[in-house]
Amino acid sequence: MAQNFSELGLKPTYRTALFESDEPVDEEILRQFEKEVKEKIKVARLMIAENKESYDNQLKIQKLKDTIFAVNELLIKAKKNGAFASLIAARSTPKSLHCLAMRLMGERIANPEKYRDEKPKPEFEDPLLYHYAIHSDNVIAVSVVVNSAVKNAQDPSKHVFHIVTDKMNLAAMKVWFKMRPVKGGAHVEVKAVEEFTFLNSSYVPVLRQLESANLQKVYLDNKVDNETQDEKNMKSSGNTKHLSMLNHLKFYLPEMYPKLHRILFLDDDVVVQKDLTALWKIDLDNKVNGAVETCFGSFHRYSHYLNFSHPLIKDKFNPKACAWAFGMNIFDLDAWRRERLTDQYHYWQDLNEDQSLWKVGTLPPGLMTFYSTTKSLDKTWHVLGLGYNPSISMDEIRRAAVIHYNGNMKPWLDIAMNQFKELWTKYVDSEMEFVQMCNFGL
Repeated sequence: MAQNFSELGLKPTYRTALFESDEPVDEEILRQFEKEVKEKIKVARLMIAENKESYDNQLKIQKLKDTIFAVNELLIKAKKNGAFASLIAARSTPKSLHCLAMRLMGERIANPEKYRDEKPKPEFEDPLLYHYAIHSDNVIAVSVVVNSAVKNAQDPSKHVFHIVTDKMNLAAMKVWFKMRPVKGGAHVEVKAVEEFTFLNSSYVPVLRQLESANLQKVYLDNKVDNETQDEKNMKSSGNTKHLSMLNHLKFYLPEMYPKLHRILFLDDDVVVQKDLTALWKIDLDNKVNGAVETCFGSFHRYSHYLNFSHPLIKDKFNPKACAWAFGMNIFDLDAWRRERLTDQYHYWQDLNEDQSLWKVGTLPPGLMTFYSTTKSLDKTWHVLGLGYNPSISMDEIRRAAVIHYNGNMKPWLDIAMNQFKELWTKYVDSEMEFVQMCNFGL
């Protein structure tokens, strides 16, 4: 009996001694002893239950951790796949755009007499008018830029739009503006980049570099160590635009338009919401480029775009200098010529043949070329981010003179953000028969 007490964890007392003797046991003592045993058993059971519950909870927690880890891995993979799909969608030509270009080409072939080239208008070189430069191979996008600018201009007859496209899209662009002439007497000039014969590889570093097999390999293959194949594919899917001279034309505006004093450069993914004539009258303080700065905090500083480990970059530029954006820039062409900034651009472009100063794109060399010659404009002139940032307030957008769909979610794509798309589509010429036939989903 004493052995059983020790197994139960009971200390021997005078009560236990009674059980070991031959004396009769008092019933009250027996009941009290039985009560103690039950309490001990109850405590033991509770301890066992608590330990089991704790063990079960640990198992559940571990299973939950494993599930969270697995879901997180799936989420990372889904984000990568989504970003890759988004880039493919952004860089691919939608069926509707291809259809529109083919319809316009068909119209040109069917009616050659109707679409003969006309003589240049004197307004194209009149420095007293308001001149725009638009470089694009996207017919519907260019039409929106022109249409929105004309509709919001106080006197459209004083506005001249210089559109430059590539040879493949020249006929389609010309047919569009012949079929749908801009209203209010605004003037439109459409030319191919190939017509500017001075833009050849002996003069233009980018063209010379694009003929280099090594640089083409960098642009198209992106063979960088320690990158996954998905990362390489995501980068290369966005690089083909850098192979187009249309992307670099903005550095040659003074030579393209030698008789003009000022010109407003607009990207093809912008919408004009107000009259812009005041831009030609802004005092640029003898600077060349009027642009809206894009930095806030440490974001979009020069250090974000240039390689400051390179001694040339480190010596010439301030890493904390505020960056600005291409897309709506008023250029003083006379000051540009005086400062010989195209030569400066060539200097930096030649030095960057090995991509040691910056990687790809036109903004980094633009920041370098127009460093200390850029006048900061009021932010309401140019609001950016409608192609990637859903948080832009509608109040900020309504106050803007120009809104910019920079980013992958262009308004003519299915991946466009719905809250901003109508701001673009309202300037699409939806009555144009080919737009209706090509199912733009407006």
